[in-house]
Amino acid sequence: MEHIDWNTPLRTLRGEETTLARYEGKVLMVVNTASKCGLTPQYEGLEALHKELADAGLVILGFPCDQFGNQEPGSADEIGAFCTANYGVTFPMFEKTDVNGEHTHPLFQTLKRAAPGLLGTEGIKWNFTKFLVGRDGAVLRRFGPTETPEAIAPKVREALAT
Repeated sequence: MEHIDWNTPLRTLRGEETTLARYEGKVLMVVNTASKCGLTPQYEGLEALHKELADAGLVILGFPCDQFGNQEPGSADEIGAFCTANYGVTFPMFEKTDVNGEHTHPLFQTLKRAAPGLLGTEGIKWNFTKFLVGRDGAVLRRFGPTETPEAIAPKVREALAT
C-alpha cells in the first residue's frame, strides 16, 4: 500500500506555506473542489462530516481546481468567501491546484497512483473526487465525484476506528 509523504509542501487558500505533517496521525479526506459545479452542494456534506468526526481524528482537505469546465474561476479570496458564505466551510482549504496534467500537485500524483479510478485509470475525471488516507499515511481508497459524503461516511468511520 502506497503512503503519502507527510513533508509534501502545501499552500493554504490564504497563502500560508505548510506541509501535510500538520495533519500526521489524522485520517484525511482529500477532495478536489469547485464553486460552480453541479456537485458543489457536496460542500455541505463535507462540512457536516468534518464537524461530526473532527474530534475522532478526521481532517478534510479541500483543493479548489479549475481543470474541469472552468468551474473554479475565482481568486483565493472569492473561493474562501463563497465556501464560508454558502456552506460554512471550516475545514482546511488550499490554493487552486492542478490534479491532472503536467503541473499535477505532488500530493495528487501520489493519490492517483495509489488509488486508481475505474479500469485502473489514474486521471481524475471531475470535481469532488475524494481520497481517503489512513492515520499512517496509507492511501486507502478513491471515491468518485458522485459518491456523496453521506454515502462514504461508513468507510471514513472504519478508517477512524483503525
